[in-house]
Amino acid sequence: MGIAERKLEEKQEMRKLILNAARRIFLEKGYEQTSMRNIATEINYSPGSIYFHFKDKGEIFHKLHKEGFELLIGRLKVLDTVADPFERLKAVGRIFIQFAKENKDYYNLMFLVEEPGTDAQSGGFQIAQEAINHLLGVVEECQQQGKFKDMDPEYFTFMVLSSIHGICALFCKDRTTNFMNKTNDQLMQHGYEAFVALLEKG
Repeated sequence: MGIAERKLEEKQEMRKLILNAARRIFLEKGYEQTSMRNIATEINYSPGSIYFHFKDKGEIFHKLHKEGFELLIGRLKVLDTVADPFERLKAVGRIFIQFAKENKDYYNLMFLVEEPGTDAQSGGFQIAQEAINHLLGVVEECQQQGKFKDMDPEYFTFMVLSSIHGICALFCKDRTTNFMNKTNDQLMQHGYEAFVALLEKG
């Protein structure tokens, strides 16, 4: 490995270290109480070394947010090969829920940690719209096949997304513990299947 390649690898490793530390701090302290200084303290580096890689905590937050959505969208796009749009729609929810179970930290940052004073439709948050548009496209395909034909596709997409997100948010915020003596897996799996049963009647 040459000098340039080694420097690039070291830079990438440092950015990864910063992002992992920032994820922990954002989740522990929230956005407003997170600073470049306490991110640096978390990894035993000077604040100046953090600024070499990121201009401010907002850029770090947006990077984490984007990474999370890229992971989720990558999983969703695997379903593009499923010919039946209604089967694809049902699978979208299962993948969404599985993503939340396996990536709790990312899910919290993507949906539950707020950055005050930021327009959610701008900057690093535009990729969230890509995920919504992907779901909307599946709903519209379902309508072309005769499902949900009397529903407004945008409102229906919002309802589907809200239902799936509710299941995931309750899990990620540990609000499902001991709920009706059911385990998290039981609540998430069977709760979603109950929602699917309602969709099948539509």
